Amino acid sequence: MSDLPSSVIFHEHGPREGFQLESRQHPLDRRVALIEAIAAAGVSRIQAASFVNPKVVPTMADSRELFAAIKKRHGTRYTALALNPWGFEQAVQVPQVDHYGSVVLYASNGFCLANNNCSKQEARARLQQWTELYDRHDVVLEQVYVLSAFGDNFEGEVPISDVMEEVRHTVELCREQGRALPRIDLDDSMGWANPQSIRQRIGAVRDAYPELEIGLHLHDSRGLGAACILAALEMGVRHFDSSIGGLGGCPFARVKNQSAAGNVCTEDMVHLCHELGIETGIDLDALIEAAQLAEDIVGRPLMGRIMHSGSLGEYRAAN
Repeated sequence: MSDLPSSVIFHEHGPREGFQLESRQHPLDRRVALIEAIAAAGVSRIQAASFVNPKVVPTMADSRELFAAIKKRHGTRYTALALNPWGFEQAVQVPQVDHYGSVVLYASNGFCLANNNCSKQEARARLQQWTELYDRHDVVLEQVYVLSAFGDNFEGEVPISDVMEEVRHTVELCREQGRALPRIDLDDSMGWANPQSIRQRIGAVRDAYPELEIGLHLHDSRGLGAACILAALEMGVRHFDSSIGGLGGCPFARVKNQSAAGNVCTEDMVHLCHELGIETGIDLDALIEAAQLAEDIVGRPLMGRIMHSGSLGEYRAAN
C-alpha cells in the first residue's frame, strides 16, 4: 500500500560530498556561488563543507573561509560534516556554521575501518562521547547515520540484524539519557540498495521502533537510486540526502570508478516528487540552473538527467 508523504525535505550534500571527491580544489568563489544558487532555489538544508584533516581531504582545507564568504539566506541551514570531536571543535569556532548533532555508526566493520579508522564497535562506543560533547555546546542530537545499511564493497551483504543492532544501541542510549530520539538515516554509500531491501530495512526499523523518524542517504552507483527513493516515498519517508547534479561519492568506499559513485541527484528527485504531487518547497527550474553551474565548475558532464533534458514545465505551458 502506498503512503506517499505530502511533503519532503532534501538535505543537499553536493557542495561537501561532491567537491571533497574532486582531484583539485575548485575556486572558493565559485563554490560559494553554487551554494547560494542552491539556497536561492529553495533548498533548506545544505551541507556546505567538512572539517576534516586537510592532509587526508585537501579539497576541504578552506572550509572556514568558505563559510565566512557565504551570503546566508533566511530559512536555510548551512551545515558542516565532522567525523570526529576534533572536527566538531573546529566547526564550532566558525560562527557561520549552523550546528546540529549528527553521529555516524556502521553496520559493516570493513567500511568503518576504511572511513573512520576504527571498528564499528569502537564507533558505537563513542556515541555517548558524542552526546556529551553536543550537550556541552548546547547542540541537539538530530540524527544518527547507520552506514553500509544495505551492503558494502568490503564485506558484501549486510544482514538486517547488524543494522538493527546499531539502531537498538542508539535508542537504548537516548532513553537512558532522557533525550529525544534522533532521526535514523540509513546509508547506502556504495550502491547496494534496491527497492526490496529499502522496504525490508525501513520495515524492520518501524516494526521495532514505530516512533522513530527515518531518512535515507543513497548513492546512484548502479542506477537504482530513483527506484529506491520511490520505494521509500511509498512508505512515507520524508528526509533524503541528495547531491546537485549527482555529484559526490566517498573517497574510502572502494569503488571501481568514482564517476559512478555519486549521490542521488537532487534535481531529478525533486522532479520525481513534483510529478507525484509531493511538495518540496523547491523551484525546480532554478535548481536546474544551479546544477548547470555545478557542471560548469567541475568542467565535465554530470550524471543528472533533468539538468540536460529540461523540466516539463515549459512543454506543458506550450500546450
